[in-house]
Amino acid sequence: MITGLWIGQIEYDAAWDLQKDMVAAKVDTPDLPDEILLLEHPPTYTLGRSGKLDHLLLGEEELDALGFTVRWVDRGGDITYHGPGQLVGYPILNLQRLFELQGFDKPDFHRYLRNLEEVIIVALAAFGIVGWRYDGYTGVWVDRPDGPRKIAAIGVRVNAKGISSHGFALNVNPDMSHFGHIVPCGISEHGVVSMVEMVARPLTPTDLLLPIVNAFAQVFQTEVTLNEQQITVNE
Repeated sequence: MITGLWIGQIEYDAAWDLQKDMVAAKVDTPDLPDEILLLEHPPTYTLGRSGKLDHLLLGEEELDALGFTVRWVDRGGDITYHGPGQLVGYPILNLQRLFELQGFDKPDFHRYLRNLEEVIIVALAAFGIVGWRYDGYTGVWVDRPDGPRKIAAIGVRVNAKGISSHGFALNVNPDMSHFGHIVPCGISEHGVVSMVEMVARPLTPTDLLLPIVNAFAQVFQTEVTLNEQQITVNE
């Protein structure tokens, strides 16, 4: 069973520290329950292990003055944006155990990425949005009149014990102008889009909590519950 924990808005560093603590606990005690942290961040840019600084279009001092945080992190992928109006999910899962329950001998990193994409695709379908995979790119895409646009970014870390961290960022209703300070995911030929642009009606990240939890249950073939009681994090 997996428990989804809605935290609300939390500073990036505090959420990263929480992930590290949860991963360490699962390494020490592999039978601990699997959990998914569901949250929002204040405006933050993160660069993953393949991040390129020239994909950050403003200097860090200038961004700091504008209220943006910049962090280099240990997930896969290039640069991405996190901010209010975006649902971020950090699955802290024992993939060794989860994949064994599904009949596999060992964790499959690429299958895990495809599963996370499928979770987003299933959740989007609940709102009448057709999400799809773009060959050669990780994440979820949608069609717009001017071509494909990315609606969800995915970047994960799986340690040697098969414990996952980091995860996905789904654009529900963020300030899309904030993507203009970066080359999102290092992809210059295609833009990004939000769910509200697709459905033309108001949405908030909390509207996605149950659809995301239900999609996790469907895709990972396990029971998933949602704890909407906000948990306290020391920032």
